[in-house]
Amino acid sequence: MAGGTRHFDLGKELLKRGYQVVIFASGFEYVSRKYTKIGSKEMLRTEELAGVQFVWLNTFPHHKNDWRRVAGMVSYAFRVLKAASSFNKPDVVIGSNVHPLAVLAGWWLARKYQARFIFEVRDLWPQTLVDMGAIKETGLPARLLYAWEKFMCLKAEKVIVLMPGARQYYENRGVDPGKICWIPNGVDVERYRDTTPFDPSIGAAQAIERHQEKFKVIYAGAHGQANGLEVAIEAAALISKKEAAVHFIFIGDGPEKQALREKAAHLGCANVTFCDPVPKAGVPAVLKQADLLILCIRPMEVYKYGVSLNKVNDYLASGRPVVMAAAVSNDAVAEAQAGLTVLPGDAQALADGILQLFKMRPEELDQLGANGRAFVEKYYDTKHLGETLAKILS
Repeated sequence: MAGGTRHFDLGKELLKRGYQVVIFASGFEYVSRKYTKIGSKEMLRTEELAGVQFVWLNTFPHHKNDWRRVAGMVSYAFRVLKAASSFNKPDVVIGSNVHPLAVLAGWWLARKYQARFIFEVRDLWPQTLVDMGAIKETGLPARLLYAWEKFMCLKAEKVIVLMPGARQYYENRGVDPGKICWIPNGVDVERYRDTTPFDPSIGAAQAIERHQEKFKVIYAGAHGQANGLEVAIEAAALISKKEAAVHFIFIGDGPEKQALREKAAHLGCANVTFCDPVPKAGVPAVLKQADLLILCIRPMEVYKYGVSLNKVNDYLASGRPVVMAAAVSNDAVAEAQAGLTVLPGDAQALADGILQLFKMRPEELDQLGANGRAFVEKYYDTKHLGETLAKILS
């Protein structure tokens, strides 16, 4: 499937070290807003993938961020508590956010089975919501979430953070520094060594073939509010007036996709194609067809603690150059010397950055891509990150 595979990849590494791994997840898929891993009438389905056991739970469906999404969180928490009783008693329970009730359910199970409890922070809640303006820092929802965060950190044996600066964030909030461990998102580099053959029947493959002679600028990932893709559409419109040889291909799905289609049509972007998501196994082959990969990150105060995006690692692992529109404290693209970073929210800056790489010689672009590949192999391969997690659990 499309999307992140963090726990699956880390789980495979733990299997190599003698662990049994069970992952409880919702069978209702967040991006597509569909039941993808379970029937709508089923309560539970188990599946084993490469030795990792998945337990797919039927949670309340939702199609936008309203009360139904909260109901989905509540239903997950109660159903994981019930489903866990059918499996072996755990030695360790990792409660992973984004949503807080998943972590709370993890702590409750650890308490019930007298197991070790580890809190994994994939997103700083509620700080991200506060910085996005979704909730007020002094409002009741924020105060409740800050209290939840403090409670989870207090009860956890370890707090795993994905953003490098989150260590300082939690230290400032009074968390024992000895509890805090950094394990960022990574990438299974093996997926990019022996890629699945390019499936010519999928829409992305057809779009790439149709524009084979163009300079293909590809975005692959979620089409949500946080992804800031409206700026990429505006950049495409600017470039269409200067350079006909550049074509944009947006691959993925999300709540903003229809609005982005409408924006592209309104701006007359004949140089933009939208495609459906690509299964995870097919992503490496698709990314390798790009001349340039792009991503946009909306500016937010919380990014002073850094980001840990699967997309960045996948892009760099593909060996293709990257232009990133972002203002973050840990700039992997710049650190790897794999492309350019431009100001976020600035369509002209993004357009100029894309055209700058468009004018480079092929061998220069290949060198940028090679730099990115070497960088993730050294620092973000899931083999290394799995070893770090195993040390925490030992």
